[in-house]
Amino acid sequence: MRAAVVQACGIPPVATESPELVPGEGETLVQVAVAPITPLDVLCASGTSYFGAPALPYVPGVQGVGWLADGSRVWFPTQAGMRPGDGSMAELCVVPTGDLVPIPDGLSDETAAALGLSAVAAWMSLTWRAGLQPGEQVLVLGAGGAVGQVAVQAARLLGARRVVAVCRSPEAQKRATDDGADVVVPLHDSDTPADLAERLRQALDGGVDVVIDPVFGIPATAATHVLAPHARIVNLGGAASESATFTSASLRSTSASLLGYTNNALTPAQRRQALTEIFSHAANGALHVAHTVTPLTDITSTWSTGAGTPASRPVIRIGTKPNTTG
Repeated sequence: MRAAVVQACGIPPVATESPELVPGEGETLVQVAVAPITPLDVLCASGTSYFGAPALPYVPGVQGVGWLADGSRVWFPTQAGMRPGDGSMAELCVVPTGDLVPIPDGLSDETAAALGLSAVAAWMSLTWRAGLQPGEQVLVLGAGGAVGQVAVQAARLLGARRVVAVCRSPEAQKRATDDGADVVVPLHDSDTPADLAERLRQALDGGVDVVIDPVFGIPATAATHVLAPHARIVNLGGAASESATFTSASLRSTSASLLGYTNNALTPAQRRQALTEIFSHAANGALHVAHTVTPLTDITSTWSTGAGTPASRPVIRIGTKPNTTG
């Protein structure tokens, strides 16, 4: 079968032939339609993630969308790059049957793949980790990335009274407005925490109740200066920096909570429920992520665009719908 294969850590995968897979007990063979390139894929393949260097060679792809033997469509996760085994960027993938999530009619393969685990992270950060309540004010840092895009839209769906987005590029700022942000605060390379905090104060209607933070660094530091009593800061990553500076007073004075989040802490049932809700909203046009689609043959040149928090999620088209008649 055709697949993207990582031969060495830090080197982009190449499209080549890979042995076909046979499902074992409790597993299902999925014919893959599309698979997104995510920052986690790139990080794992670099050999520098906290999971350690992957066993080589391997097929990357921590998630994908495809068809079962009966023609039904499913979303599926893998452990590629985190544990030995192959992932979604191949014509066929073996998946634990309990991990499969049906995709509703009206939702395209590409949109489901672009949303995927990034949407889960945003949704569960708001609902499960932060416990967002209707009427609360939400600040989304890194709103230009996939997680941030979904967080802006999801906060609105979940009843936030005001959503403020922070992002760099004019393109991302326009998209955040289109996605439902009440105010978009630009982030500049020259910003100090005090600079950004002042612009946040002007954009917010009082203190912020929930901060969704996939970037850390200066934006996270600035956010601690504009917290409401009992605010919750949920950190999902360090796209801007692996460190941020908080004063004790900024947290204690508001009884704020600083919370970490990872999708790996979810049970399969939690992930399935989150995706079911996300896909339902997406099928109705209420959730989406900017994405571009390229063929598997372009995997090497497309690979680096999945790093960091890309404004447009790269999605690799791998297969076409099988013929299930007869």
